Amino acid sequence: MKKEQRDREHAIRSYLKGESITAIAKKLGRSRPWVYKWIERYQAEGETNHWQEDHARSPHSNPRQLPEAVVEAVKLARLYLYNQGLFCGAQAISWELEALQVSPLPSLRTISRIVSREGLTHRRTGRYEPKGKRYPKLIGQHANEVHQSDYVGPCYLSGPLRFYSMNSVDIATGRCAVTPVFNKAAQSAVDAIWSNWWRLGIPKHQQVDNELVFYGSHRHPRGMGCLIRLCLAHEVELWFIPMAEPWRNGVVEKFNDHYRGGLLRRVMMQGADDLYRESLAFEAKHNTRYRYTKLQGRTPQMALGQAQIRLPESPTAPKHRCLNQRAAATTWCVSSVATPYLTSLARGSGCHRKLFTST
Repeated sequence: MKKEQRDREHAIRSYLKGESITAIAKKLGRSRPWVYKWIERYQAEGETNHWQEDHARSPHSNPRQLPEAVVEAVKLARLYLYNQGLFCGAQAISWELEALQVSPLPSLRTISRIVSREGLTHRRTGRYEPKGKRYPKLIGQHANEVHQSDYVGPCYLSGPLRFYSMNSVDIATGRCAVTPVFNKAAQSAVDAIWSNWWRLGIPKHQQVDNELVFYGSHRHPRGMGCLIRLCLAHEVELWFIPMAEPWRNGVVEKFNDHYRGGLLRRVMMQGADDLYRESLAFEAKHNTRYRYTKLQGRTPQMALGQAQIRLPESPTAPKHRCLNQRAAATTWCVSSVATPYLTSLARGSGCHRKLFTST
């Protein structure tokens, strides 16, 4: 027991024996008000309530503390966004509270503390580690300047039904296009990319990974794959990311996570009809309701605005075998630089490669 507490108990015992306040104060080296204070505390609380211990000196109220209603609004907004399959970070919660006209509006740091305190966070997985090599990077500043595309799958529905999804994202606006296919044949890849172009517009640059169907075949290393021919026929520059470095396609890879969590794990689908319908619904939901920090809180559709986009001439994709003639009929041709490029492409040289073209 501390000396302070022993003095307080000694003062009360002396008081109960009938000693005067002045004698108690003089004996303990304390002031008379100090003796009166602890006599009043003892009379108010008694021995069973630890009257001799110090009371908390912190203020009973904090004028800067958020009202409990605002804290509850943060929690409800976080749960609502998560259950809707939307972005649910601090910035997204702030936008949701602003739309609900919650006042006072907490700062992003305060929202993060509340979400963390209430156990509403998820641990982030490890990041990719670069190999220490510098590669060129496409930066899209305008609508349809750069598209990133990638396959997701194979995925399975009850039935059973096996399918893949060709996902494309416009880098500048964040707009997405989702097209399910049931195989990775050349014509299916052409149909999926064409369908995405029909909804997003034809890009200036199309970036993909080193999927075999995109660049050709091992049997014909100097031949051009279906996607190369499709891009040549429509004046689109095709880019391939390095082998085994998916983070170079980071935007569409991140979108694939939203696709899996927002559609495949949340929506029950029984067949192809449900798959097509729900894929288009998810695409529309993303483009009209997801808000991005890089877009200053706007949705992808808002970011597009009145921008002019170039659409395909028909909703029906050209046939794969007809692309040979169409690519040869355009004013674009493969330059002499592209011949060694195509060879290294088929062999997987591991560099960031672009299909060079010239008039």
